[in-house]
Amino acid sequence: GVYFALAKAKVHLEGTLLKPQMAMAGLNCPMKHTRSELVRLTLAFLRRRVPPAVPGIVFLSGGQSEEDATLNLNSIARAAGVGKNGDQSQRHLYPWSLSFSFGRSLQASVLHAWASGEGSSKAIEIAGLLARANALAQQGNYTGPHPSIMGQKS
Repeated sequence: GVYFALAKAKVHLEGTLLKPQMAMAGLNCPMKHTRSELVRLTLAFLRRRVPPAVPGIVFLSGGQSEEDATLNLNSIARAAGVGKNGDQSQRHLYPWSLSFSFGRSLQASVLHAWASGEGSSKAIEIAGLLARANALAQQGNYTGPHPSIMGQKS
């Protein structure tokens, strides 16, 4: 696998990040996972395949609405034992920092506000609110409401 090849090449894993997609069904797949299934499958994959030396997992958020991406990260963080609401008994199994690679979860509403002529001050306000929501989700402490102006659009 990838990490075997990296070890063989003497890559310093402590200087790497993994940038995966969450375990989600494709857009055209008729069967969609529930959030709890997505969390279980994503964490099972990570635990089985990513060495503890890797400092962080930065998820892609493509194909998800801003709110779904935030809620999914929040649920993954909680299940991994992160934050005050996390299942602390699980934290030792998931040693990585969990976050987003910059993507739709932080930009769709901002780009929409900017393009719609609402002005830069509205876009800046939305960017701050989205950043706050996703910072809380990274810690497993997000409770809503979500600041997205895009609804379920990704």
